[in-house]
Amino acid sequence: MKRLIVFDLDGTLAKSKASLDGEMAALLGALLSVVKVAVISGGDWPQFQQQLLSNFPRDEHLKHLSLLPTCGTKFFTYDGDWTNLYSEDFTDAEKEKIIRSLKQVVESSGFKTERTWGEQIEDRGSQITFSALGQQAPLVEKKKWDPDFAKRKKIKALLDERIPGFSVRLGGTTSVDVTKPGIDKGYGIRKLRDILGISIREMIFVGDALFPGGNDYPAKEAGAESIQVRDTEEAKRVIETIIACLNGDQHTKTNQKEN
Repeated sequence: MKRLIVFDLDGTLAKSKASLDGEMAALLGALLSVVKVAVISGGDWPQFQQQLLSNFPRDEHLKHLSLLPTCGTKFFTYDGDWTNLYSEDFTDAEKEKIIRSLKQVVESSGFKTERTWGEQIEDRGSQITFSALGQQAPLVEKKKWDPDFAKRKKIKALLDERIPGFSVRLGGTTSVDVTKPGIDKGYGIRKLRDILGISIREMIFVGDALFPGGNDYPAKEAGAESIQVRDTEEAKRVIETIIACLNGDQHTKTNQKEN
């Protein structure tokens, strides 16, 4: 029986930079009533507050929810309020090196865009994120820019050569995330194991970027049973199935005790 269900956020629980819709919020609330849940995403804490928590019921079930922004480089738990347990921040020198390399790679790759919506490079403290069309780009434009990840795979290959001492992963629809070496969603999975006392084999990870190089892939490499989804609608069906299975397991255990 699984004890922890772990989700990606952007492209899995919510559309890119959008808040949870009502159906997803209700499904996650139902899931939290039967099992612990965690969310690991490339977005920083303010994005979690806007996308996830703004449309989420504030009740006793939140104590079963763990939130890991910036690919697991931060860890928040709830006990009447949200507390940050750790943050694996870059030094100023590391930030400067990463940002300079990102700018050089984008220029040399030929993927520099004429129009952007907001900043392309965001300093999230423990993660530097490049968004090709800018942080506020419309979803319809982002979906057209790199649907097969080919552009970002080239950017990643060039970055791997320039900054081999860092972890470079692809996420969202136009994003490239850079973290400290070994600090990724696999690191987040292991932190969940250590902090919650739940073995990795008792976890399920659900995400849309579980391919090699995707920022969900390290969770699979860490040993978590993983489910690839195409979008939020498929994620909803997965959650419904998990709830049904967990309720079935609990019903079976109750009957066994009664007999």
